[in-house]
Amino acid sequence: MKNRSFWIAASAGLALDRVTKLWVLEALPRYETIPILRDMFHFTHVVNTGAAFSLFAGQVNWLRWLSLGVSVLLVGVAVLGPRLSRWEQVGYGLVMSGALGNGIDRFAFGHVIDFLDFRLIQFPVFNLADVFINAGIACLLIASLQKPSSIDRSVE
Repeated sequence: MKNRSFWIAASAGLALDRVTKLWVLEALPRYETIPILRDMFHFTHVVNTGAAFSLFAGQVNWLRWLSLGVSVLLVGVAVLGPRLSRWEQVGYGLVMSGALGNGIDRFAFGHVIDFLDFRLIQFPVFNLADVFINAGIACLLIASLQKPSSIDRSVE
């Protein structure tokens, strides 16, 4: 199977995102919090009608289509594109799992479910899909640093 690590990262990331969000919906009423490390880290059920850090709040309609478009584009890259490096496969797979996970929320609920609440640093509440998008971008940055530049290739 071409780009196998893409499919593994995408499937695992999406599964973890969905399971955690379903747990939050079942176990934690909206705006309730469970302290894990008091005043440092809590599980807090909030909703986000925008993008990261509540940018574009209330504009869920075009954001849901953007999430779907990114997911379709990344599937196209994995299926129709060349064999990617391992870092690229994992990176694109994680980005897709996050885009699809938050996109599913936007289509199903009209908002994204957030619950990871790092109070020690006063960071906005977020979810695993957000973590996977950022981890995927980090993987893609690593991949870009590993590729030889066009100057290096001309010497060969």
